[in-house]
Amino acid sequence: MILIVDDDKAIRQSLALVLKRKGYETALAGNPDEALGMLRKHKFRLVIMDMNYSLSTTGEEGIHLLRQTKIFQPDTPVILITAWGSIELAVEGMRFGAFDFITKPWNNHLLLQRIETALSLSSPATDSDRNPADFDRCGFIGENPRVKELLKTVERIAPTDAPVLVLGENGTGKELIANAIHKNSRRKNAPFVMVNLGGISTSLFESEMFGHSKGAYTGAVSERKGRFELADKGTIFLDEIGDLTQDCQVKLLRVLQQHTFERLGESRTRKTDIRAICATNADLPAMVREHTFREDLFYRINLITLRIPPLRERRDDIPLLTRSFMESASRSHGIRCPEISHEALGYLSRLPYPGNVRQLRNMVERAVLMCAGGILEKCDFEADGNIQDVSATDLKGSLEGATLEDLEAAAIAEAVRKYDGNLSRVAAALGITRQSLYRKIEKHGIDIS
Repeated sequence: MILIVDDDKAIRQSLALVLKRKGYETALAGNPDEALGMLRKHKFRLVIMDMNYSLSTTGEEGIHLLRQTKIFQPDTPVILITAWGSIELAVEGMRFGAFDFITKPWNNHLLLQRIETALSLSSPATDSDRNPADFDRCGFIGENPRVKELLKTVERIAPTDAPVLVLGENGTGKELIANAIHKNSRRKNAPFVMVNLGGISTSLFESEMFGHSKGAYTGAVSERKGRFELADKGTIFLDEIGDLTQDCQVKLLRVLQQHTFERLGESRTRKTDIRAICATNADLPAMVREHTFREDLFYRINLITLRIPPLRERRDDIPLLTRSFMESASRSHGIRCPEISHEALGYLSRLPYPGNVRQLRNMVERAVLMCAGGILEKCDFEADGNIQDVSATDLKGSLEGATLEDLEAAAIAEAVRKYDGNLSRVAAALGITRQSLYRKIEKHGIDIS
């Protein structure tokens, strides 16, 4: 049963009617005291509650009711109802344990999606109706316990429409995880649209994301669909979301919240039915504290947060990844797949990998292409010259008193020295983009002269 709490009788009845048509049973409460009485007596699957119950618009009554609800029924998800202009109240509610929030006036389809997601994610996980063979990893390779746990979570959340935030360093496989979520969802036959937000300038953001009409600006010789329109019924993957400016964050929040937008140069409001998956290697909580990333947007995109471990934290997967990349490179280039010596595998397993899996893949592909014999040896990777070998003893010593950032800075500085400041070759060797390399050089204050 779903509890609806609102002092407006019309809203209570409207919500109850929408839910009844979908087969949900409801209970209605017109004020916090009535709601608390019901919460003491009955167990609810979900609570939908307003934030204000008097002439005051501070939301204090709603926050107090939310906190009381989490005391009586801590595992019951709560969806808050608020006006668009009062989203800060909903953000405060999210801090106190609310599952999600919707704004008035709401879209019934979107509301039902949110309710279904809340009920699905709050129900106990069961394996009885799952066939592991049906799960598509989308090329994400690994048997490390952390990888298995990550993929298990992906399998559980994929069928829902929950927004997902994927965190991880460059080269860890954030795009693969996003694709796996899409391929294992009910939207798998619809578009999967990938957007690198770090590569879109502020001036082109609206045109790229929302589209434009003919004549909207100089050079707009025809109308153009934006990424959100192209992703309708499917999934949109917003990579590098931490690079967005504040102005663009506001525009993105509105479409993610209400699933509506206007093309540049038009006043017509268009709807889009999308699932959003965002990714970044930035520390978003720190950016929220520093007021460089909007807190309301942060809570909108991270209903589910997935963290991909860097390669150095799952070294037991390196042999498996290496052999897979060898076979893939051989097929792609139409050559015979070589063998690899134990010494070479040991060497690869000891590298720090600031570029993570992408760096390993680049190293292996180059070695396969350059292999003169039938076996890849340690020297085939040393000649590649990406990074100095790190023995087990040296690695232990380097970790004592050094942070991961220290190791990253040292690896970049060594690559810059190795390639005489040629940043294109440095980026390729480390398995990261030039844009990421520039940010890391600036972050660590590395001299490239």
